[in-house]
Amino acid sequence: MAKQGKVAVIGLDCVPPELVFDRWREELPTLKRLTEQGCWGKLKSVVPPITVPAWSCMMSSRDPGELGIYGFRNRKDHSYDGMAFATATAVREERVWDILGRAGKQVIVLAVPGTYPPQPVNGCLVGCFLTPSAESDYAYPAALKQELTERFGPYRLDVEHFRSEEKERILEQIYRMTEQRFAMARHLATTRPWDFFMMVEMGTDRIHHAFWKYSDPAHRLYQKGHKFEHAIRDYYRFVDEQVGGLLPRLGDDTSLFVVSDHGAQNMEGGVCVNEWLQREGYLALAEPVTGPTPIGQAKLDWSRTKAWGEGGYYSRVFLNVQGREPQGVIPPGEYEAVREELRRKLEAMLDEKGRPLGTRVFKPEEVYRAVRGVPPDLIVYFGNLRWRSVGSLGLGSVHTFENDTGPDDANHSEYGIFIWREPGRRSRPVEGLSLMDIAPTILDRFGIAPPAAMQGKVIA
Repeated sequence: MAKQGKVAVIGLDCVPPELVFDRWREELPTLKRLTEQGCWGKLKSVVPPITVPAWSCMMSSRDPGELGIYGFRNRKDHSYDGMAFATATAVREERVWDILGRAGKQVIVLAVPGTYPPQPVNGCLVGCFLTPSAESDYAYPAALKQELTERFGPYRLDVEHFRSEEKERILEQIYRMTEQRFAMARHLATTRPWDFFMMVEMGTDRIHHAFWKYSDPAHRLYQKGHKFEHAIRDYYRFVDEQVGGLLPRLGDDTSLFVVSDHGAQNMEGGVCVNEWLQREGYLALAEPVTGPTPIGQAKLDWSRTKAWGEGGYYSRVFLNVQGREPQGVIPPGEYEAVREELRRKLEAMLDEKGRPLGTRVFKPEEVYRAVRGVPPDLIVYFGNLRWRSVGSLGLGSVHTFENDTGPDDANHSEYGIFIWREPGRRSRPVEGLSLMDIAPTILDRFGIAPPAAMQGKVIA
């Protein structure tokens, strides 16, 4: 098939194939039409399937271990409190737009996670939702910020406090953010020269976390007929309209990808990982906690602590190793035995009714081609991501149905969506797709051989 002159990527964070290809297929005419004009299927995410690092993995075709980015926050060193947010400066591998820019191609990059602070590109770049505020310098070139502000108002970076019970406010902010993002996309696509265009919308993630319980009959808090029962479906219809409005600006002859970095699913509950570690004798407190207390605010007795964990959609468990951590207690020669023991116990964990939880535990070196930075010693999917990890202590139970960071209805799942439309490409479902395949395929459309270090394959 002839190489295409332009490539565009529309990213929809957290969108699961079950909603787009099955449940609401007939109610999303734009996305349905794109599947009928090209190939489509499930897109397997990385371990872990988290926005940061997944989008950078997609655009570099390098896994989280190679990037040294294992989540939003990562250990800077082996101290007990050295955590830092993964900004654009943490991504040391080239992403697609870097390679294309070096080849003389003009690029537009809008709100792709992992792009703040903005780095120079051969074209223009607008930073992502991790930008501290609308007052920050989020655009390259710098003058672009003033242009966008004058035309669209202050940059709506994200939904404020989307883990709260203020559902009306959250819903309104999601719509306004999405409306502005697509308006910016239409503006940039028609006022700038470009060979490669990419945008990512975060509203699809936020609406799942805030409204999943209202639309999923399998959720323990589902109420049939609730006023928000169709909130997610109606928002998906709105996003479908926004995608439809952008397509004419991208052109019919453009090779177009619509992708998500991971999916979403019902969250059944939370596992208080540090409560469990304490009960199992791996974690000891220097002082008792009174009420729910974030692990970073609890006083641990490091002389008697072998392991501690971080909360989130998955858990990262760290071991306290002699010669590595400041007050390590596990002799290096016993490290692997302790790690394997923890893995067995975590995988054998039961739910609140005594049934197997179905937890999966990974060792970084087993799932990554390289392990850089300061990785977790174990990566834990409680209930295979049906349960989130709650990092706080003092909840009084290993299982909880309250989230220590605010109300949250959904967890992530391993598969996102993939749609590829371009002239001459026949409609067909495709299987075996990986998030890692996107960057090599984009480069191939420009006739550029993917770097040998890229893990993915060119999709035929």
